[in-house]
Amino acid sequence: MTFSLVARSADGRLHGVVVASKFLAAGALVPAAEAEVGALATQAHVNLAYRPQGLALLRSGVAAADVVAGLVAADPGRDDRQLGVVGDTGDGATWTGPRCHDWAGGQAGEGWAAQGNILAGPHVIDALRDAWLGGAALPFPQRLLAALRAGDDAGGDRRGRQSAGILVVQRHGGYAGTGDTLVDLRVDDHPDPVAELGRLLDIHTLLFGKPDPATLLDLTGPLADEVTALLSAVGHPVGGAGLDDALASWAGVENLEERLVPGRIDPIVLAHLRAGVAHVPAPRTAT
Repeated sequence: MTFSLVARSADGRLHGVVVASKFLAAGALVPAAEAEVGALATQAHVNLAYRPQGLALLRSGVAAADVVAGLVAADPGRDDRQLGVVGDTGDGATWTGPRCHDWAGGQAGEGWAAQGNILAGPHVIDALRDAWLGGAALPFPQRLLAALRAGDDAGGDRRGRQSAGILVVQRHGGYAGTGDTLVDLRVDDHPDPVAELGRLLDIHTLLFGKPDPATLLDLTGPLADEVTALLSAVGHPVGGAGLDDALASWAGVENLEERLVPGRIDPIVLAHLRAGVAHVPAPRTAT
């Protein structure tokens, strides 16, 4: 019912899973991940117990291949299961039970495992693999999504499309550093779920991505004057507390608070502020 990729970043700091399926809300069932521990995907006839059990084994230092071997050996339903696992080091591992519907299979390598069942053919897994290996220059979540898109473009689930999901974890990578979930997005029922997942990831990156220090602009001189005027135009005038506080007030309303840096401004934030002013209705004039 599903094709997925579990993977680890080159530095071992991020782990993630992407999945797509002709199945309602596959992203709610398939993926599990823990920061600096590993990630796994359970699919075909899903065994949700694999998720906590697999992460517990990875947490204790068991290698991915041994996690797969241990989980399936203890499971009387293993012949109908698929499983992909990646740990904090070494190769990923994958299992396809002999009773999974054709085409079914998987591949694994250093830091990744790809698997799928009821697929258009083995070339779907080849596409996942090639896109993952060729995407090293992309940010980790976008690299996962690019691999999923390649599998989808190659035919994906031969029954059609319905749902997709992405889960990425990083120690203190969550909102305001208060958790480890960097990305957790799902498309539960959609005619083109992988494309829709990409749209959601773009929005997530805009709102919650961290600013690039090399592009930050100093809030001084003419730029500070412009931002002051822009904030006033959108209803957040700079008062006695200063420009940073007024900017924070506006950014909190726009959900851009993760991109704020005191005394400086992210060009993405500046562009969003300028666009917001462009959409403020002009005052009516008397006739």
